[in-house]
This record gives sequence, structure tokens and C-alpha cells, in this order.
Amino acid sequence: MSGDRVVVIFCKAPVAGQVKTRLMPFLNGEQAAQIHRELSLRTLQWVTDSQLCPVQLWCAPSIDHPFFAETAAQFPVTLHQQHGQHLGERMHHAFTSALQHYRQVLLMGCDCPSLTADDLRAAFLALDSHDVVLAPAEDGGYTLIGLKQAHPALFTDIAWGSDQVLAQTRLRIAQQQLTLGLLSEQWDVDRPEDLQRYRLLVAKPD
Repeated sequence: MSGDRVVVIFCKAPVAGQVKTRLMPFLNGEQAAQIHRELSLRTLQWVTDSQLCPVQLWCAPSIDHPFFAETAAQFPVTLHQQHGQHLGERMHHAFTSALQHYRQVLLMGCDCPSLTADDLRAAFLALDSHDVVLAPAEDGGYTLIGLKQAHPALFTDIAWGSDQVLAQTRLRIAQQQLTLGLLSEQWDVDRPEDLQRYRLLVAKPD
């Protein structure tokens, strides 16, 4: 396991009505929260099973939610509190913190079932020769970002949650004269059709 690399996973507590809201009214709040919980645990399982490097779980809205104590007991992760008014601030804060201790940092969410350990390996490899690594998402965002230095411009005035996130981020990367490594396109679970796709994925035999 590498000591100079770390994977940072952003995760919200599975609170009904506060997570996976775009799956409603296809699901009720409790069902959407259960899907979020399932996706989060699945992500933590495969990332820690890969044994590539240490894993940090960055928690919102509070590290004190029982779900996070449960995950820390079940998986080899350290818990950290997200800080910031919006997603960009929270991501930048996490990168700034992690880069004090690690040379390469990958940050990802917990709702992208298409990502694999091979994608993480590819991301770390790309960081050896690029300033920024992104895994584009089909919806116009990205599911993973990797950095070796903190770049606040990549997280400022971005239309988070829109289909412009990837394009705006790539523009910032170009404006900052940074080099970019792109991974293969991924998909996450936001809409009812994504949930159906996820169910088909997990139903496949290994």
C-alpha cells in the first residue's frame, strides 16, 4: 500500500429527504436514503479492498452521524469533517488538508458504481505526468479528480450540479496552464434510469 497517495471519498449521511432527492418521487425519502447507503457501502468496500493506499472518508453534514461510526468500524478508513459553504469550498478544503500529508490525492464521491480499482490505478499513474486528472461523467460533470497541488481556481464559481461542471473545470485548467489527464467516461446514480442501470450492474454474476 502506497504511503504517498490517498483516496478521499466524499459522503453524506443517509438522511431521508436529504440524499438522492432526484430519485424522488420514483422513490420515497427513506428508499432514496437506503440507495445512498447501499452505494456508499459498496464504494467503501471496493476502494478499501483495492489496498492501493490509505482511504479518508469526508463526512457531511456531521461526522457525528451514526452511519459514519459504523463505516469506520467496518472499513479501514479515517473520518474527516467536510468544511465549506458549497461543494467547491469543501473539495478545496479536503485537498488542502490531504496534500499536507500526501503527494497525490484522488477525490471521489460515493455514487459512481462504474468506477473500479483499475480506474484508481490509472488516475494515480496519470498524476505522475499531469497536474490534474479527471474522470468525466456522462451527465457533464466528473466523478473523480486528482491533484498534486491545491488549485483553488478549479473549485471557484463552478455551477455545481449542472451539466457544465466538466466544461467549466476544463476551462479553468486551461486558464491556469495546467496539464490534464482524462480517464474513461463514467456514470453515477442520480436519476431513476441510473438506478435501473445500477440494478442491472449489481445483478450481473462475477
